[in-house]
Amino acid sequence: MKPFPPFLEPAARREGRGSVALVGAGPGDPELLTLRALRLMQQAEVVLHDRLVSDAVLAYVNPRAERLYVGKEDSRHALSQAAMNERLIALARAGKRVLRLKGGDPFTFGRGGEEAEALAAAGVDFEVVPGITSAAGASGYAGIPLTHRDCAQSCVFVTGHRREGGGEPDWAALARPGQTVVVYMGVGALARIAQALIAHGRGAATPAAVIERATTPEQRVIVGTLATLPGLARAAGVKPPALVIVGEVVALRARLRIAAGRAAGPAAAPRSSPA
Repeated sequence: MKPFPPFLEPAARREGRGSVALVGAGPGDPELLTLRALRLMQQAEVVLHDRLVSDAVLAYVNPRAERLYVGKEDSRHALSQAAMNERLIALARAGKRVLRLKGGDPFTFGRGGEEAEALAAAGVDFEVVPGITSAAGASGYAGIPLTHRDCAQSCVFVTGHRREGGGEPDWAALARPGQTVVVYMGVGALARIAQALIAHGRGAATPAAVIERATTPEQRVIVGTLATLPGLARAAGVKPPALVIVGEVVALRARLRIAAGRAAGPAAAPRSSPA
């Protein structure tokens, strides 16, 4: 790939001040990166990246940049959020061009809002580069539309990971018919989520799917119903990162059957369970 030509530097950078870019790396396939994200990745001096940023995406980062892993897994954080904010501020104040690279989109369950607040309060120059969020990437590559005029007039994103001491989601609202529910970080709590949705009125036979490692060559799609999906996912050994989609739109996958293995090619197309 030809390198991008230089672009006009902001005044802050020309004055020797550092800056931070909160960049969405997308769901895993490097071909889903935005041009802006790729440009900043190639020009960064320091890169702080999450666990969910794939190796294929990291391969496009400036090879001379310092790389810092700041991911989290099962509540084990390489760096606390407060420490992360302080690190970003300190690096920018040291005059560095800092790239905070996040899986998916920075402002969709990525704590980008918290980091942006901290940078703004500290007077640090920053920008936000949206990325294709996991819901869009997973649904597109799995052949499951998030909305459809016949069966889903709305779509709701919710996190399955509850903050310690946090309350329950509005299950009654999430269980309403005629909408698609997408659960981020919900594999570990899939049985509880399914039970809650059924208890609040969503039919046990509602189609549901879990998509593991979406948009990568290792993608798997497990399809069932709200009642059966937890058992199917457990039997298949599904592990994070994975995304859950609940709604009648899941049934459309059997008709669409689009090729999902774009990055890997037909010979290595992502595996799928029977619909």
